[in-house]
Amino acid sequence: MKRLFNRYAELTIWTVALVCLAFTNPASQGHFSLCPFKAIGLTWCPGCGLGHAISYLFHGDIRSSFHAHWLGIPVVLALFYRIVVLLNTRHYRFN
Repeated sequence: MKRLFNRYAELTIWTVALVCLAFTNPASQGHFSLCPFKAIGLTWCPGCGLGHAISYLFHGDIRSSFHAHWLGIPVVLALFYRIVVLLNTRHYRFN
């Protein structure tokens, strides 16, 4: 039962994260951020660059996506693959 819950939790987290990144506008400068590096005043963060890259990719701007972080495209492909695997996994119960 715990493994089943973990699978659905992971599926929900990845799906919600990708949907949120698809609806954000990475070009806006004054947007709200949960980044701890931005909270302390640093301007560069590898996680933010990856998030911006994924958001640019969902908006169809591949050049800006690659410029924000070069791993954006492979990460999106890996996350889509992981979501498909989580959706297609069947759990068999043997008593």
